[in-house]
Amino acid sequence: MKFTVSSSALQSLLATTGKVISNKSSLPILEYFLMDLKDGELRVTTSDLETTLVGSISVDNIEREGMIAAPAKLMLDSLKEFPEMPLVIDVNDTTWEIQITWSSGHLSIPGASAVSYPAIQSLGAESKNITLDVDMLVGGINKTIFATADDELRPVMNGVYFDFTPESLTFVATDAHKLVKYAAENTTDFTAAFILPKKPANLLKALLLKEEDAVEVTFDAKNVSFQLKNYKLVCRLIEGNYPNYNAVIPAANPNKVLVDRVELLNGIKRVAVCSNPTTNLIRMDIADNKVNLTAQDIDFSVSANETISCSYDGTPVTIGFKSTFLVEILSNIETPTVVVELADSTRAGVFKPVYDDKQSSESLMLLMPMMINA
Repeated sequence: MKFTVSSSALQSLLATTGKVISNKSSLPILEYFLMDLKDGELRVTTSDLETTLVGSISVDNIEREGMIAAPAKLMLDSLKEFPEMPLVIDVNDTTWEIQITWSSGHLSIPGASAVSYPAIQSLGAESKNITLDVDMLVGGINKTIFATADDELRPVMNGVYFDFTPESLTFVATDAHKLVKYAAENTTDFTAAFILPKKPANLLKALLLKEEDAVEVTFDAKNVSFQLKNYKLVCRLIEGNYPNYNAVIPAANPNKVLVDRVELLNGIKRVAVCSNPTTNLIRMDIADNKVNLTAQDIDFSVSANETISCSYDGTPVTIGFKSTFLVEILSNIETPTVVVELADSTRAGVFKPVYDDKQSSESLMLLMPMMINA
């Protein structure tokens, strides 16, 4: 094949699709880009057998169409040194040598036959299809992905759970210590669910930031496909039954703390410096419209204390949380004010954003407490 392409457009396409390539590929061919030139368009495919990403750009001056497997690292290392300029790419269909020519020079890279490149996962005839708003999809993944687990024994918790009902789409993630639920209004004519693994969820999040159009989602029992304007992401789903997340969310925690989110977050960060590095425990004493934060490490005789004003409706409560989880949760809430709903020192705390007006979505974050030594 032979064609002309913008160096920056090609570099951007390869850098994006290259994120799928694993550092430890099970097959040598998976360390290559599959480049397919057809109908005025260059399609680049990468895969790690679990996740496949296909991206495309328009190219100029096509003399010969064709297909080639190009070494990913060599291509990326070469292209990142170029300023914006036209490149002529010429592939020898017999030796698979890739010649890249520009106004003042050329380079040669050894390619390979594309015959052995694995095919994209196919979806079954019973697959379901839905079109989702890009902002809702970005919001759902952004709000939840930090709470996913890395648990080899319970793989179902290593991804974001998509729960479709006729009225809404709910995104859920949990690692058994914290849980995030983000529900957005969305009309469907079916009830279904799937678990999207963390790696493709992160890839999708990055792709969606540059997307404006709605995203077409197709899924069956084993695979899901996300069709964007210039990219298509297909991945294998995590199989298994997701935990009943609604069962662990307290129906009514009677004690409610209304507090400035940033003030609480910064206070926790300051006090956490003196927490025990093993437990990262922060004690919260809540009463009389004040939150008293305490952390100490007895082994090194260090401690810290800070008091923050709040609006509190309830009986005095003392509860302990892991500071790193508190920071994660408060950092992933965007509103200036947060409400923390508590029952007692042994039951989960629920963190919710406080909005000034009605929203088309709602989110809550749940955090399990830690035992406080008397």
